[in-house]
Amino acid sequence: MSLVAKLFGGGKKNKAPTPQEGIQRLREVEEMLMKKSDFLEKKIQTELATAKKYGTKNKRSALQALKRKKRFEKQLQQIDGTLSTIEFQREALENASTNTEVLKVMGVAAKALKETHNNLDVDKVHDLMDEVAEQQEIANEIGEAISNPVGFGQDVDEDELLAELEEMEEEELNRQLLDVGGSVADELPSVPVAEPSRPEPKVAHKEDDDEMKELAAWAS
Repeated sequence: MSLVAKLFGGGKKNKAPTPQEGIQRLREVEEMLMKKSDFLEKKIQTELATAKKYGTKNKRSALQALKRKKRFEKQLQQIDGTLSTIEFQREALENASTNTEVLKVMGVAAKALKETHNNLDVDKVHDLMDEVAEQQEIANEIGEAISNPVGFGQDVDEDELLAELEEMEEEELNRQLLDVGGSVADELPSVPVAEPSRPEPKVAHKEDDDEMKELAAWAS
């Protein structure tokens, strides 16, 4: 019987384990091997310390310790290879289990979708969609009819309204130009219309007149 068969309890009479059972057993073996690996690493360190202790003083004991160390290292190497194989198998089983569950869910979804479609008639669906489109078109026509007022302003010519609007804008523009001209005229200074006043001649004081008279009399 192979090692894998022993691990999974294989045999002609035994039922094949489920993926979950296989994953669990692989994890148990993996844990056991990791413990043995830790034990071997400690033994290797112990034998190495023993060989260093005896050294050349007791070559026979030192060589025996190194031989045991080599043997433990070989076992540790084998365990590392076995752990890699078990890890690979465990990951493969986990992926297979995941794929199986996904396929089961997809199968259930496909059956549910099929059951839903069995209750639907494609022709009836097309007829229903055509009816919906027709009713939507009717609703749009009703909305347009309601939003279009009847008898209110239907006899008014839009060209006349546009001409009236342009006339109003032109009058407003002319009014603004007049307002601007009036405001500029108010800001300019006014032109004087009266003749500027001349300074009045100064009136001589009485004392000055008396002095002029005395001077004239003396000169004669």
